[in-house]
Amino acid sequence: MILSIIKMNVLPGKRKELWQTIHSLFAQMKKENGCLGSSFYQNAEDENDFFLFEEWETRKALDDHLRSVSFTVLMGAKSLLSRPPEIMIHTISHSSVLEVGDHKR
Repeated sequence: MILSIIKMNVLPGKRKELWQTIHSLFAQMKKENGCLGSSFYQNAEDENDFFLFEEWETRKALDDHLRSVSFTVLMGAKSLLSRPPEIMIHTISHSSVLEVGDHKR
């Protein structure tokens, strides 16, 4: 699995516009071949920091996405940002789920 994390620091007053842009792209991105999921989060400590997490089956699927219309539109939103987005790509060969027991008091 390939995990793509895009960190964006939006200009004050442009949060809603960035959120609307991301929201409009979600349905299209999730239908792309090899997309396992995507999520968009706001940093609890800095309301201008946002993170877009995307999970891809293969690096080829991610590369195809990076050439897609939706990614082009996303990068077009950089005019709403205070600095260029930071894009991190992680290759995950194994992951596991941590079982959390029932904590009754």
